[in-house]
Amino acid sequence: MPNDLLLTSEAIFTGLVDAPQPGAILVRDGVIVAVGTQDEVAPLAAPNHERVDAGDGLISASFQDAHVHPVLAGLQLISCNLGQADTAEGYLAIVAAHAEAHPDEPWIVGGGWAMPAFPGGTPTRQLLDAIVPDRPVYLINRDAHGAWVNTAALELAGIDAATPDPVDGVIEREPDGFPAGTLQEGATQLVSVHLPPTEPATVYRALLVAQERLLALGITAWQDAIIGSYLGQPDNTDAYLTAVAEQTLRARVIGALWWQRDAGAEQIPDLVRRREQLTGGRFRATSVKMMLDGVAENFTASMVQPYLDRCGHSSGRSGVDFVDPRELPGYVTQLDRLGFQVHFHALGDGAVRSALDALHSAAASNNAAAENNAGENGPAEKSRRHHLAHLQVVHPDDIARFAEVDATANLQALWAAHDQQVDELVIPFLGPERDAMQYPFRSLRDAGTRLAAGSDWPVSDPNPIAAIHVAVNRTHLGGDEPAFHPEQSLTLAEAWLAYTAGSAYVNGIDDVTGTIEVGKRADLIVLDSNPFAAETDRIGDARVLRTYLDGEAVFQAVP
Repeated sequence: MPNDLLLTSEAIFTGLVDAPQPGAILVRDGVIVAVGTQDEVAPLAAPNHERVDAGDGLISASFQDAHVHPVLAGLQLISCNLGQADTAEGYLAIVAAHAEAHPDEPWIVGGGWAMPAFPGGTPTRQLLDAIVPDRPVYLINRDAHGAWVNTAALELAGIDAATPDPVDGVIEREPDGFPAGTLQEGATQLVSVHLPPTEPATVYRALLVAQERLLALGITAWQDAIIGSYLGQPDNTDAYLTAVAEQTLRARVIGALWWQRDAGAEQIPDLVRRREQLTGGRFRATSVKMMLDGVAENFTASMVQPYLDRCGHSSGRSGVDFVDPRELPGYVTQLDRLGFQVHFHALGDGAVRSALDALHSAAASNNAAAENNAGENGPAEKSRRHHLAHLQVVHPDDIARFAEVDATANLQALWAAHDQQVDELVIPFLGPERDAMQYPFRSLRDAGTRLAAGSDWPVSDPNPIAAIHVAVNRTHLGGDEPAFHPEQSLTLAEAWLAYTAGSAYVNGIDDVTGTIEVGKRADLIVLDSNPFAAETDRIGDARVLRTYLDGEAVFQAVP
């Protein structure tokens, strides 16, 4: 007998129109075979079918996270997890409790601290020394662009006042030049190279823990934004290979192979080899992650014009280009020609411009192959779904260029709201003109840019509904802060589509998921309410009750 699932609701958002409609969906053996009114669809179900009536709850295609770090997030959840607090006192209490509970650990390792909890965003070694004086401590911050260490860690790594800053990082220092306890960007590697290796079983466990969290939030597909080892973080490659072999990877995953920023085109043959090795089952490593710059909070995001100093004058510092903008077009052209998608970390307007320049060059050079649909590694149109993530500052002159080079804007919408970090550590150093350029979602959409969405978890909450709430309101749920450039808001349908159809497009699986259509796989979610019928400032109240992957319930909320 057919394995039929009949889903009914007063609100089904297919993704093909801008508003939900009452109706029914019939799923047979994991595939959507009918969509329409209940009267039309219900009689088509086999007699022994399972029926789920969502009532007024929304049914939608499941979410897809286009930029996430599941293994890093999972490791944080199972280690010294500072994400449970948001103050210096709270962080220190967690570290102290973890150290007491694990007296045999040679290092205290974890992360998740937020910069606003400390003056200037830079915690000191003395704070950690007071609670863990006898063992090295290494704690990455929430955005993974810095680390907090104690004196024991600095001494073990041989870092002192005479140690120079690496070319891609900064050692925050005390007045006499001795390291203060915060390492930025590439400087984190001065300590992380001394960390004991993480056991493969632990990395694998972290992936599975993260997968369960994502499935519970309605996320059935994602793009892992770094495949490989990054700034001392454990290599996640074998964890995915194990999950594929053990058939424990339930989600559909695209991997973005890490571009070594201290190397050039000589690494491309190895990327091709790794793509072949890492494509199987539900995992395909068909993207390349190029981190072009850092973050604005530590002045490493690449800017067209210099940051301001605390007095509002030019600081003379325009951030850091981790990949030489002069060489970038050549690298991207080669990757594009070989059928790779390029996934850019581009946070500052300088990095955004460099990425767009590179994509323009690649399109011009590879146009003939694209038109003939005959790239060396498959259909060129399928491979050229390049995307730029983060986009904190985009110069107005570059807004229209996204559509011109067919680049997708990969939004981390949860960041587009006032909070202590942006208000104290970013806006004063951008100035009012660049402040107005932050997270220009509306401008990008109106210019014809395709939108995708992701969380960057563990940098921020992986809940898509929370991010969608901010994309629409430009404030956090329940927050009393003013809207953050509300003229850049998206409609609910636009934000929802970015997290479903848009991310499916980026992941190259929009032919099988991302919308509710006959013939597509039944990757679906059932919510407890209908955000489209709620007051705008209550969108974020909605919760996922069920997540379906290929028509199988992979998450069900406890009643």
